[in-house]
Amino acid sequence: MHSERASFGLKLAAWGGLVFLHFPILMIFLYAFNAERSGASFPPKGLTLNWFRLAWSREDVREAISLSLQVASLATVIALLLGTLAAAALWRRDFFGKQSLSLLLMLPLALPGIISGLALLSAFKRLGIEPGTLTIVIGHATFCVVIVYNNVIARFRRTSHNLIEASMDLGADGWQTFRHIVLPNLATALLAGGILAFALSFDEIIVTTFTAGHERTLPLWLLNQLARPRDVPITNVVALLVMLTTMLPILAAWYLTREKPSQA
Repeated sequence: MHSERASFGLKLAAWGGLVFLHFPILMIFLYAFNAERSGASFPPKGLTLNWFRLAWSREDVREAISLSLQVASLATVIALLLGTLAAAALWRRDFFGKQSLSLLLMLPLALPGIISGLALLSAFKRLGIEPGTLTIVIGHATFCVVIVYNNVIARFRRTSHNLIEASMDLGADGWQTFRHIVLPNLATALLAGGILAFALSFDEIIVTTFTAGHERTLPLWLLNQLARPRDVPITNVVALLVMLTTMLPILAAWYLTREKPSQA
């Protein structure tokens, strides 16, 4: 008889994979509280919150955090607008070139980041646009649109068109139907897509490297810190901040979009 319970070997392999993936993250979390300045001793000789105070007192860290938050927020707003409009346009209607448009929308996420970064840098140079905050936002928005589009079009496909037809039959105009029927059905998908887009933009480094110019986002700040071993405790604290800023929104997005068990 086939058993639905996983074997011991399969459970061991699954837990081994989780430990392999998350052990480095746990070490960064631990070292962020390490009392030693070298930040390399294990186990730590003591724990402290002093590195958090020192990290926040540094102007370069605050500027990098502020820039990353600005870029992620702007890229998320652009992605929500363009991704939602694209999903609405490609939802129900069949027309010539629909599949090609869908492929083009997915392409920025499927391409390696270095290819996207080089392409964007070349395009900006041809257009005479100097690298800076604007180019970073545009670069991040190219792949954030895909995240929002995927969430919204999946929700569109699960939305019964009968509800829209019933609303129109009862005398509601287009705006009323959108506000009372479509938008409530899309709310969690939009929120989840926006959260994921913000998280991906906040910790993006490859595309940012090609589009940032002299600007320095938080991931670029971390990359530059690798050549400064004396700042290891500060680097660990900032790395922990980046992980929490990206991990928590992703967990929230998963919670909002998970399949809920049907009730009898």
